Formats: sequence, structure tokens, C-alpha cells
Amino acid sequence: MIVFALLIGIVAGLRAMTAPAAIAWAASLGWIDISQTPLAFMGYRWTPWILSVLAIGELISDQLPSTPSRKVPVQFGTRIVTGGLSGAAIGAAGGSLVLGLVAGIIGAVIGTYGGATVRARLAASFGRDLPAALIEDVIAVGGALLFVSAVS
Repeated sequence: MIVFALLIGIVAGLRAMTAPAAIAWAASLGWIDISQTPLAFMGYRWTPWILSVLAIGELISDQLPSTPSRKVPVQFGTRIVTGGLSGAAIGAAGGSLVLGLVAGIIGAVIGTYGGATVRARLAASFGRDLPAALIEDVIAVGGALLFVSAVS
């Protein structure tokens, strides 16, 4: 479970809202059971919908040239929080909320810096950012789905 908490944290480092949206859907659909934990709200009826709207908004706004770097304090802090939350949910489902929290935070740091580096290199090889951003979107969404389905 801790490996999946780390991996979902990496997803949060790539796209901050994708990880908690995936966790909320997994909890809502009964793929992970966090109903008896402090994170039960992630499985409430409206949580996955709200987080999905935020995730879609982030996917759109990430394509805009005015979007700040993921490494600025607010963006980076958001990724740490959502990575920790998502990792904690996976950890809680396996009986280890705190280890999941720590793994999710570590994953978010890895995803933030690693994702920025890989995207910059891809953008340089394409000569523009959009293809690199779209590849990162697919990896984040696909990874989130893969990781939450593997936990279930």
C-alpha cells in the first residue's frame, strides 16, 4: 500500500487535483474503504464530482502560458497537500494513514520536480510546450486510474 501512496503522490506532483479526484472516486465506488477513517469525506456523494471539476479545470489551465510554475510556493504547497491527502487515504485503507501521508508527500515532491524536468526536456525536443503538457496529462490521469484500481 505504501508504494501506491508514493505513486499517487507523484501523480499529485504532476497534476495537483487529479490524485485526490481519483481517490475520491475510488472511495465513492467502494474500491478503497476509508469510511471509518478521518478521511471518510473523500467518499461522500459530492466529493468526487467537486474534485473532478477542479481537476478538469487544472488540466485546462495548465495549458495556458500565464499559469505559474508548479515550483512556486502556492503551487508546490498545493501539490504537497493533495499528495499527502491522497497518500494518506491509500495508507488509511491499508491501516497506516501516517505512513501513507508521508509517502504521498514524498511522492508529491518527486512528481513536482521530476515532472517539471521531464516536461521541460520534452518541450525542448518538440520545440513547444503543448505536446509535452498533453503527454504529462495522459500520464497523470492514466497513472491515477492505474494506481487506485491496483489498490482495490
